[in-house]
Amino acid sequence: MSQSDPAPAPATPLLSVQGLRKAYGDNEVLKGIDLEVQRGQVVTLIGPSGSGKTTVLRSLNGLETPDAGILRFQDGPEVDFSRGLPDRTRFALRDRSAMVFQHHNLFPHMTVLENVIEGPLRVQRRPRVTVIAEAEALLERVGLADKRDAYPHRLSGGQQQRVGIVRALALQPSLLLFDEPTSALDPELVGDVLKVMTELASEGWTMVVVTHELAFARQVADEVVFMDAGIVVERGDPKQIFTAPQHERTQRFLDRILRPLD
Repeated sequence: MSQSDPAPAPATPLLSVQGLRKAYGDNEVLKGIDLEVQRGQVVTLIGPSGSGKTTVLRSLNGLETPDAGILRFQDGPEVDFSRGLPDRTRFALRDRSAMVFQHHNLFPHMTVLENVIEGPLRVQRRPRVTVIAEAEALLERVGLADKRDAYPHRLSGGQQQRVGIVRALALQPSLLLFDEPTSALDPELVGDVLKVMTELASEGWTMVVVTHELAFARQVADEVVFMDAGIVVERGDPKQIFTAPQHERTQRFLDRILRPLD
């Protein structure tokens, strides 16, 4: 590029959040959070319990209504939370993102297939034949094709969580949100879920992941965001965060959580 050529314009983020604040009574759980997520990026939120990570994640999907802050989706809604969150805007957020919960949240009275197709059929009103074919293909890819007609109580925790991921994928969202998706699983089941998530990352899915699986964050994330006490203490690429953190709070957290695993 010659000196006269203009510098390329920075990419518009798929999602940006500025000044996110949330309090429950006197407990201020978010104290001005800024976050940007580029299309195809994997961002992991790490930090001690109670640091506000899940509240951030739920705000992106309209499951929480922050007290203040601006959220912008590329080619989508712009939300000023200080003015509340009308249902129309909440639905617009959920049309662009899908959540995978910590405790699966599958409908117990529905089969695996019925759980997966519920959103595309009832919310998105897409053709039933198309939705079922896509759901069956997704179940095949996560190794659960033979569980199509099973009910959730017949599945292991890891299988239920993989169904939860398939249910999110079936909505064809721009953004996948994961709220500690392995924390409720027995240790021997964690690997199956992380394998699916790693494959999704390699395929270019945009993901924001709240996790205590620091090995996953270190190996898969494009950016790691360390939160504590409702603020972003530090953010950066995994190598920088895990090998040369700049803040003492980050270092203390990693010393307490990560170092015994090395």
